[in-house]
Amino acid sequence: MQIILLDKVVNLGNLGEIVRVKDGYARNFLIPSGRARRATESAKAEFEARRAELEKVAAAKLAESQALGEKLGGTTIKLTQKAGVDGRLFGSVTNSDIAEELIKSGYKVAKSHVRMPNGPIKVIGDSTVSVALHTDVVVDITVSVYGETA
Repeated sequence: MQIILLDKVVNLGNLGEIVRVKDGYARNFLIPSGRARRATESAKAEFEARRAELEKVAAAKLAESQALGEKLGGTTIKLTQKAGVDGRLFGSVTNSDIAEELIKSGYKVAKSHVRMPNGPIKVIGDSTVSVALHTDVVVDITVSVYGETA
């Protein structure tokens, strides 16, 4: 299926590009989330009429994400979890725990923005986690996990 991208999509294309994707990906994800439209003649004409407005909105989102990334870059957050004497946590620190702590610190971050390349944190100590605020803005933060004996 051919679609017009209404937003930048990672590994697919930028705003305004007409790309071919599998039908299910377009019908089930891109079109319902508002990131794309079917590439019909009327949709192409409507997109060209709205192109300036969409580019302005995309630039505003990018600028907002870059400003937040400047403040967030290099931040260290501290979490306390129950742990055994050997330094392993009884549970784990997940992306929702980190996002919740960032929100408490005053940053506007969604759970889906927190990327944990090595999976959930299961030991006491410092770990580096990526926060993807935008497709072009990814910052690293440090998560310090402290143990709380049971």
